[in-house]
Amino acid sequence: RRLNVRVNIELLSISNPAHKKDLAVRLTDDTDPFFLYNLVISEEDFQSLKSQQGLLVDFSAFPQKFIDLLQQCIEEQNKDIPRFLLQLVSSAPALDHTPVSLNVVETNPFKHLTHLSLKFLPGTDAEIKKFLANCLKCLKEDKLALEEKLRKTEEDLSRQLSYTQQSLVEKSRELDKLKTEWTSYTTALTTKHSQELTNEKERALQAQTQYQQQHEQQKKELENLHQKSIQQLQNRLSELEVINKDLTERRYKGDSTVRELKAKLSGIEDECQRAKQEVLSLRRENTTLDAECHEKEKLLNQLQTRVAVLEQEIKDKDQLVTRTKEVLDATQEQKVILEESTEEKQRHIEKLETTIKSLSAELLKANEIIKKLQGDLKTLMSKLKLKNTVTIQQEKLLAEKEEKLQKEQKELQEMGQSLRTKEQEVCKLQEQLEKTLQKLEESKELLKTNENVITWLNRQLSEVQMAKKVDTPASAHSGARAAASSHAMPDRPSFPGSGIRHPISPLYAFQNFLESTHSKNTSSQCPGPKAGTLFVQFNTQFPKLNRSSDAQAVTATTHPANKENGEQLGLESKYFKKKDDSIPLRGLSQNTLNSEYLRPHLPAKAQPLPKAAGTPASAYFPG
Repeated sequence: RRLNVRVNIELLSISNPAHKKDLAVRLTDDTDPFFLYNLVISEEDFQSLKSQQGLLVDFSAFPQKFIDLLQQCIEEQNKDIPRFLLQLVSSAPALDHTPVSLNVVETNPFKHLTHLSLKFLPGTDAEIKKFLANCLKCLKEDKLALEEKLRKTEEDLSRQLSYTQQSLVEKSRELDKLKTEWTSYTTALTTKHSQELTNEKERALQAQTQYQQQHEQQKKELENLHQKSIQQLQNRLSELEVINKDLTERRYKGDSTVRELKAKLSGIEDECQRAKQEVLSLRRENTTLDAECHEKEKLLNQLQTRVAVLEQEIKDKDQLVTRTKEVLDATQEQKVILEESTEEKQRHIEKLETTIKSLSAELLKANEIIKKLQGDLKTLMSKLKLKNTVTIQQEKLLAEKEEKLQKEQKELQEMGQSLRTKEQEVCKLQEQLEKTLQKLEESKELLKTNENVITWLNRQLSEVQMAKKVDTPASAHSGARAAASSHAMPDRPSFPGSGIRHPISPLYAFQNFLESTHSKNTSSQCPGPKAGTLFVQFNTQFPKLNRSSDAQAVTATTHPANKENGEQLGLESKYFKKKDDSIPLRGLSQNTLNSEYLRPHLPAKAQPLPKAAGTPASAYFPG
């Protein structure tokens, strides 16, 4: 039959009663614990085995050669026709506590060659019990080690699991929060912009319809009027269309700027997140560097303690050297004394020939003592040399450790410099963060200003529509013109964003123009105008962000009360330039000229012109 057998080879050294070396070989089977065969070969037994089997190997090299043969058998065991075989042959039909021979056989087509044959004895009950106890002990130790390893791995895995679960829960919460915030923000923005767009569309449509209706009415009323009034109305229509186009274009531009600002906002938020991640990584690097610094400090302390211990050992060895020198001096003195005693003895030999034999024996003993002393001296000298070599080696070690200390100090300095550079980088990153936050705030302020401008424009449009509803075209009668005063003026839209504080609408200017033409027709009844003539033209231009309406006013006759406290109020110089296509306003009383509507637009530097009785005068006010 075929078995898998475990072969244990041990080299035993026995010192009692004499120093011997024995080779112990043990055969066991992992599947059968009672399968145990032992063989103990001493040097004497090996000599007989060598002579019997014709071995060419000594006892010292035999174990390795035997192991090599077993390795060859292991390599060939899986082949169909193995070259080397390991045969376990017993005399009994079964392996029942009978001696067994282990043969290492080499097979070839011609013959089976047995390289080695060893006889094994079956193990006794005591040996089997001892073997089984050792196996049990080893298995228990392996079991305990495996259990301890399992317990540690379970603890580590449970810790990692709990930590990962906690981190997962935290990250999921953060993700949910961010999702909810983002969805709420996007929905709010979309609803807001959609509402604004719908409102502006409705307002634009209403404005267009109202403008069309008004223009149709004006055309019907002005068909009987003069050709100049028709041309002026046509010019006014074209201007209103241009303004409408400008408004629509600016609305689209505002939408595009809002989109660009959104894109910039998203980019700035990404940059903020990147900066936060970089700050976190830098903090982690700082913690690792701090830990390395602490470790280096510990190493420094350990090296300092070692240096102190070595210095103490050197001092002790110096003391030993001084003691050995003292012993040497004492031995030399003894040597001198012995030499003197030998000279005295030689004198005694010359004098006492009878006691030569006894004296010669004593002299021989003295010579032996001297030899012993000389041998002791030699050993002491060799010890001194050894101590000197040891001290030199220790000095070399001290020098090497000092060099290591210097290197570590240099490394510490380099680490400190790197820490400083990292801190500077952290400061720079913080400054960049602050700058990005400032840019964010500026963009938010820009958004707010854009929203304010849009709301202001909506107000202006609504106020213009209301004023047009209220200001119905006046009848061309002289009584209505005479009744026009500062208290009876209808509500007109004001322009606070542009600095224009006098609320004058283009419809009101047109109404006054009608009254002036009617007054010309009825000049026989009213020989002179009641008040001065005021020429007003609106030039509404809206820039990209700060929409403001520019107005030009040219006054004919002013009152001395128009100078108020020497303060220059009203618009800049660009609003007071003369235009050829201006619409004249007639029929305003002196009270309306001096009222609150026109006072802010008379600067301190402008001097009032003298009023003519029937002729209109004009004054242009520079900025």
